[in-house]
Amino acid sequence: LQQFSDTGSRKEHVKITSESKPGFLERLSETSGGMLMGLGALTLSFYLLFTNEGRALRTAKSLDEGLSLVIPLDSIYSVSQQNEGRLVHLAGTLSTSKPLFDPSYGLSVQAVKLKRNVEMYQWVEYEDSAEYEENGEIKKETKYSYNTEWKSEVVNSRNFDREIGHKNPSAMAVESFTAVSPNVQVGSFVLSKGLVDKIDDFKQLSLSNLEDPHADVTRGGDYFYHSDNPRRPEVGDLRVSFFYAGLSGDDPHLGSADQVSLQLFLYYANSVPNSITSKSFSLSSKVTVIARQRGDQLVPYHTKSGDVLQILYPGDLSVEEVFQKEHESNTMKTWALRAAGWLGMFVGISLMTRIFYTLVDWFPVVRDLVNIGLKAFAFCVASSLSLLTISIGWLFYRPLWALLIGLLSVVPIVVAKSRVPPKKQQ
Repeated sequence: LQQFSDTGSRKEHVKITSESKPGFLERLSETSGGMLMGLGALTLSFYLLFTNEGRALRTAKSLDEGLSLVIPLDSIYSVSQQNEGRLVHLAGTLSTSKPLFDPSYGLSVQAVKLKRNVEMYQWVEYEDSAEYEENGEIKKETKYSYNTEWKSEVVNSRNFDREIGHKNPSAMAVESFTAVSPNVQVGSFVLSKGLVDKIDDFKQLSLSNLEDPHADVTRGGDYFYHSDNPRRPEVGDLRVSFFYAGLSGDDPHLGSADQVSLQLFLYYANSVPNSITSKSFSLSSKVTVIARQRGDQLVPYHTKSGDVLQILYPGDLSVEEVFQKEHESNTMKTWALRAAGWLGMFVGISLMTRIFYTLVDWFPVVRDLVNIGLKAFAFCVASSLSLLTISIGWLFYRPLWALLIGLLSVVPIVVAKSRVPPKKQQ
């Protein structure tokens, strides 16, 4: 059963759906399905926690190995055969062979990456739902509201609750894309694709001094608009912005990358350069790289632990600073996955024990007490199983630490048991 209630505005309406309250057997069947989902979540959590510990320790050992073997290069402009196959450390400015172009907008920039970001003015649906019980039925009241926004992905209005009056185009006339320089160097060394992928600190390109590239395109601020009136866009209008990453090295037109001077060239199709404008940015194109030297190329280094080292950071960093950042990143990732594994266990155990709540949900007071007890039980068991799984993961690498964590895994159960009142003596 559906009821519709308009609020008087075409951009907002309310829908109420109702269904009969499920019986005991139906709720019991749903709980049984939840138990299977809980078992799956529990299994995945075991796998995640166990493999995460192995990954974290393997990465730590690989970083320690790399720190003990890395060789700082004396010069980035000469390739020494003595360092062939070895892990090297170098820092210098990025350089590319030629600028990156966007022929559709006549834009050119000397950088490692140039990204065109296209957004379309579209309808977006928002919903806010609330459930309540009335006359033995469960009713759900959903308020749908609509707003127009700039979105970089096409919003499918066919999925809207009410598409009439809120219809979006099915595709964009202009597509987003990212151009990557085919040859990126630091001094005389060519970066591998994996190192180039790490250059992702995109900055928006200023278009304030550029002219409109076409008659049907209007520049406004740092955007090109495909719109009759950019100040009052209509659904289907487009706006285009540009971003770059990895400003390249010295160029006779662009100036020194150390001074971070960027000049844009505006070209029209089938014509000579029309104008040249410049804009300065407080950025740095200097990077620090740690990788294996193979001829004049910097490629991944495979450690004895089975990990791969190819590291790139912006700026001029020492060897110690680079490996410290890598250790910090490894630690953050490890704890994030540990938290995700514990949460998965907590949800899995909660779903598997939900059946006890279903058996007593006819009695409000008992139901609330059982619900609190089940959550406390899930919290304690999830904590113990998480610590125990982590200790097993450590067992293969650091047995003493594994024993200590294994002992800690018993603490939540002991605390929970100590809170249970002793049975009265008969």
